[in-house]
Amino acid sequence: MSTSPITPETSAPKRLRPYQLSIGLGIGIAAFTVMSGIIPQFTKWHSTSEKTREVFVGIPGPLQIAFYTVIPAMLLWGAFRFADRMRNWERGAPDRRRTTPKNIKKRLADYRAGVYMRTLLRDSAAGLMHSMMYFGFLVLLGVTTVLEIDHQMPESLKFLHGGVYQGYVFIGDLAGAVFVGGVVWAILRRYVQRPYRIRIKTKPEHAIILATMLIIGITGFTSEMFRMAWQQASGTDLSYEKWSFIGYPLSQLVNGSSVSRLQFWHQIMWSTHVISFIVFLALLPITMLRHIFTSPLNMYLKDRERPKGAMKAMPNLTETSLETFGASVVEDFTWKQLLDTDACTMCGRCTSVCPAHATGKSLDPREIVLKVGEVMAATAAHATGGKVSPPIGTDADITIGSNSVFERITSEEVWACTSCKACDEICPVNIEILDKILDMRRYLTLMESDFPAELGNAFRAMENQGNPWGMNQGERGDWAKDLDVDIIDPGSAFNHEYLYWVGCAGSFDDKNKKVTQSMAKLLKRAGIDVAILGPSEMCTGDSARRSGNEYLFQMLAMPNVEMLNGMGVRKIITQCPHCFNTLANEYPQLGGNYEVIHHSQLLEQLIDSGQLDMRNASLDDRITYHDSCYLGRHNDIYIAPRKVVGSIKGLQIIEMPRNGTKGMCCGAGGARMWMEESIGTKVNDERAQEAISTGATRVATACPFCYIMMDDGVKAAGKEESDVKVADIAIHVLDALENGERLFREQQSPVVTAGE
Repeated sequence: MSTSPITPETSAPKRLRPYQLSIGLGIGIAAFTVMSGIIPQFTKWHSTSEKTREVFVGIPGPLQIAFYTVIPAMLLWGAFRFADRMRNWERGAPDRRRTTPKNIKKRLADYRAGVYMRTLLRDSAAGLMHSMMYFGFLVLLGVTTVLEIDHQMPESLKFLHGGVYQGYVFIGDLAGAVFVGGVVWAILRRYVQRPYRIRIKTKPEHAIILATMLIIGITGFTSEMFRMAWQQASGTDLSYEKWSFIGYPLSQLVNGSSVSRLQFWHQIMWSTHVISFIVFLALLPITMLRHIFTSPLNMYLKDRERPKGAMKAMPNLTETSLETFGASVVEDFTWKQLLDTDACTMCGRCTSVCPAHATGKSLDPREIVLKVGEVMAATAAHATGGKVSPPIGTDADITIGSNSVFERITSEEVWACTSCKACDEICPVNIEILDKILDMRRYLTLMESDFPAELGNAFRAMENQGNPWGMNQGERGDWAKDLDVDIIDPGSAFNHEYLYWVGCAGSFDDKNKKVTQSMAKLLKRAGIDVAILGPSEMCTGDSARRSGNEYLFQMLAMPNVEMLNGMGVRKIITQCPHCFNTLANEYPQLGGNYEVIHHSQLLEQLIDSGQLDMRNASLDDRITYHDSCYLGRHNDIYIAPRKVVGSIKGLQIIEMPRNGTKGMCCGAGGARMWMEESIGTKVNDERAQEAISTGATRVATACPFCYIMMDDGVKAAGKEESDVKVADIAIHVLDALENGERLFREQQSPVVTAGE
């Protein structure tokens, strides 16, 4: 009998998991700290320079031993606690965030932007305060590390002496002053000034953290003060220490005390300084202080493969083997979304800019992040006791019995979101809040059919009529009856330069039909070769997708992609930012890759090139521009519409207080266009009041939803069109052109005098 050789099993080498790296790093740092205490006991290397400082001068041996014992123990403890948190993130679904040669430059740029506080510095006071604490602390940590490195060096390599030492102590005192100033500022801001977004989330742990940091800073100076005074009382010349511009003057205040008394207080202050640092290490992994590590990591991981405005792709729902969709339990979120919850600084900037929260709705973006984090923390089966500390302290009566986030988050919160992305845009540590909300919507809609009743009507209309208005598809091209616009049969090859994707609002809404007609006339003036699909154009599916109905989105989008690809369409003009975002950023997920341009961008190009002659275009008005969220924050298009409006002579342009990246939503995004708003102030009413308060006689929009909402809001405020005209930029441009032509004709007409 013959036997076949057994082929040894081959398997891919096991990679270290992130939490194991945390433990390994903790062990390494702890071991280094222990060795840095042991090695000098054998080497006995001391500097011979008169202008230097001996490490542990005046500190008894037992205290030195305690230092090199307790600090490493705390470092080890913290590493294991961080490992527990990292294992929590690993519960999440995959998310491709690998660093590659292609994205490394972008990742480093995002990291620098975060740690340099660029987003925080939009609020200059808060940004400066955090910068003082953060950079002050980092420099102090560096100062301590440099002292320890010098401590390990042989006499010939020691560098902290003479002028180098004097510069060293100057930098240390300067960093300490900056750090303490930042901490005091933070205390005053949280407990005296008390801004709303900070006041509502202030917990006892904030007081403990700030007190600990203040003690670290103050005892650093007082320890230095008593050391210098003690050494001077012992007869040592410390005139070179005058570069310590805080510690040295302070030492002069206690110079008259006895040597023993000064040495005693030096040891007390040094011990208090070390103990406060040990408390700091203890707080680091179990309180919001963890963001010192997690926030920079989150900033580094900002870059992702999909465009900024695109939702996560899902498989074809008619073919997939998935049994659940969206996110309802911790494991449904990606690991990056779970990391977000530990990276949150609880600053409340997202809360301060949320239009739903500002108008009395139940949604608070910060709470969405923290509540997901609470559920994750309370269901950490791998950790001691089956849980880790929550992102921030919670009320004792809050209990969590399962890993479902809907134990803490209500559907009302989820449906109040307008998907404006203001929360994501302002977050100083790049937390992706909107993704979490949209993933939860997918679960509520697809798995629970838990959505506002009005959405059901929009869903049926999109499914049966191909548009959320529920209008007859045969009427899509009716707006063009009196205009010279080609309507293309989808079975024909597309032989025009651009396809004009009109969109549902531009085809069916009476207000927005005027935008479509105005745009068609402008394109005609500029000699642009365009055609439309008319009845063959279906809804892109934006509202379906943003309301969680991925099945309906795919049902609408896939035939659109198939039709456009079959016709050979390459370039598309849209006037709706929602259509623009979907066609440009999400249709590629389904195989539809097109060069999509928003009409504001095209108008800008036509005006700049002279194809659209604006030399005589003029309006004698005061105008303000309202930023569309899906044009601005989702796609970073802010300048083009402003340049278009700015090309009109005679217009006085004034910005609303909230504009650009800080612009306020009209209230219609995220499928809110199809939902009733019955709680608090209507978002569009508040935004319209802001526009009216500028004294503008015209309001410019670049989105059909914004046009509808702003016009309704202005009328609700009692303003007629003769007082404030709300219109798309295309209408304003056409008005200006026609007004300029009328004025030109009047100037060219002969003056008729009486008696002729």
